[in-house]
Amino acid sequence: MILEKDILQVIEQQKERLLGISTGQARQIEINLKNIASHALIITGIRRCGKSTLMHQMIKKTAEDKSLYVNFESPFLYNFSMNDFSRLDNIIQKTGANWLFFDEIQTIEKWELYVRQKLDEGYKVVVTGSNASLLSSELGTKLTGRHISQELFPFSYKEFITFKALQPDKESAKDYLHKGGFPEYLKTEDLFQLSSLFDDILIRDIVARFGIKEIKSLQNLALYLITNVGNRFSASKMRQPLSISSTSTITNWLTYLENSYLFSFVPMYSHSLKAMLVNPKKVYCVDTGLVQSLSLKGSEDWGQKFENLIFTHLRRRHKEIFYFDNKGGAECDFIVMRHGKALNIIQVCYELTPDNLDREINGAMEAMFFFSLKTATLVTFSDKDEIKKNGCTIAIVPAHEFLCEKA
Repeated sequence: MILEKDILQVIEQQKERLLGISTGQARQIEINLKNIASHALIITGIRRCGKSTLMHQMIKKTAEDKSLYVNFESPFLYNFSMNDFSRLDNIIQKTGANWLFFDEIQTIEKWELYVRQKLDEGYKVVVTGSNASLLSSELGTKLTGRHISQELFPFSYKEFITFKALQPDKESAKDYLHKGGFPEYLKTEDLFQLSSLFDDILIRDIVARFGIKEIKSLQNLALYLITNVGNRFSASKMRQPLSISSTSTITNWLTYLENSYLFSFVPMYSHSLKAMLVNPKKVYCVDTGLVQSLSLKGSEDWGQKFENLIFTHLRRRHKEIFYFDNKGGAECDFIVMRHGKALNIIQVCYELTPDNLDREINGAMEAMFFFSLKTATLVTFSDKDEIKKNGCTIAIVPAHEFLCEKA
């Protein structure tokens, strides 16, 4: 239990701190505050991608004196429980707030019941959290039909060049590939921020929440994944290197890592659900700055990091992303789908050479034939061209142009 006066003191300190900082760069994210009436807005994303700053911007757009902000990750609120929501109710009534902004509320058990209650009482509610489970079980059971979901990621390339006052060209694309898009890191370029973020996600979002004892094994798994972005892997093959006897344990850890937004796992497309579950997935990290700073390969494998960069661009807009392999040696990196229908075919190659040109073109052609599409895109670091073959067109696009397009 926490006393009401102590909760109020935390809220006042947090508001003073929040309003005392810059509102930061406007994010390229579509949020219409007028639509938040009977629905809660749920914003999820990896730690330190700018969710609190986005909340600050939204508070500025609403009536500040009618807004109440609470960050539940404050050390002074660690003991906050369901019973303390009644004390928070008293504070809300006394302040006269009608906009409620709850940061990292997923740390409180049964938070969704309280949010539902406040919606029923006519409050406008905005919630953030750094775990994708906010979009699954909790919302699916208690807030069905009463929430609008929005994901936030580190800066996109367009946000990066705006923040850094750069032009869209291959030099800024290379800079973005090196540094990624975490806002606070881009201010200082202190690599310690990225390593501490990595540790925070593992310890606070996964170890503490799920009571994991084999902390070193979890860290080794995460480092293995970040060193092998763009590669295929399977949980069963990780048992021996990690000294974990159960494949199900590793599978659970992978789910936790994905729910924390640190990694995404892309399946191979197949008409058979069983085949998609059995075949190895490809792993990608949420940010290439993290890959560059933490990968055990250092500056090697720019092709893999570049492929990761293109994936993060696609992931901002799409959730149905697959890779294609016809088992005959022709592979295509990304098939973007919606409701089971292929929308775009994307092949990625850092640098086209006489040795790899046919392979890359054939992979795209095989995918176009399989999905009955006549166009595809081949993203490179700097090449620009167009290839027409068998009635199909492959646009070769440099990264800085592709990253400025809507995915």
